[in-house]
Amino acid sequence: MHGLGAPANDSFMLWIDAVGGFWVCLADTVTLGQPTCAEPGHIAILADISTRHAQIRRDAEGYTIEALRPLRVNGTLVTAVAYLTDGSILQLGENVRLRFRRPHPLSGTARLEFASFHRSQPACDAVLLMAESCVLGPQRHSHVICRHWPHEVVLYRHRGQLYCRSTAALSIDGAQPSHRGPLSLNSHVQAEGLSFSLESFGQ
Repeated sequence: MHGLGAPANDSFMLWIDAVGGFWVCLADTVTLGQPTCAEPGHIAILADISTRHAQIRRDAEGYTIEALRPLRVNGTLVTAVAYLTDGSILQLGENVRLRFRRPHPLSGTARLEFASFHRSQPACDAVLLMAESCVLGPQRHSHVICRHWPHEVVLYRHRGQLYCRSTAALSIDGAQPSHRGPLSLNSHVQAEGLSFSLESFGQ
């Protein structure tokens, strides 16, 4: 079983059948920039921006973004640090635009969506900045909306390990169905009406 608390495993891909692929970042601080940067917690964007263009930080108060290169939040130039709220539009350089979302009022997890034509490397539908939990399901407050799922699934962190739980009986890596269980960086989870898998980078 792979622990997900180690720096080397601070991000992974979450593939949800019939929904899409999501880049999950576990670090409290992430850097936005070109793919040439190899530091942990780096979100690589294929665009004409700097290698380290901006940094997003999560703490007990919420999220802030620090401008390392030209950055606007909701059209206002940021010269140092700005607070992020649900719906904030981030503009990196001239053309890259991201939408910051915090859909679940009881969770510190946030989502970054591309509001311009740019994409990340590896390509994904959105980036999830995962705090202690991440909700997958059909409700509007879900971090990933899975419209046809009959149940919610919650990914959560505990002592450096990733788990999932649901009211549905989940089969994790082919094991006997259960309502909760630990995940590895290669896990596949399925239940009636839903299926998803994790994939570590570099595999």
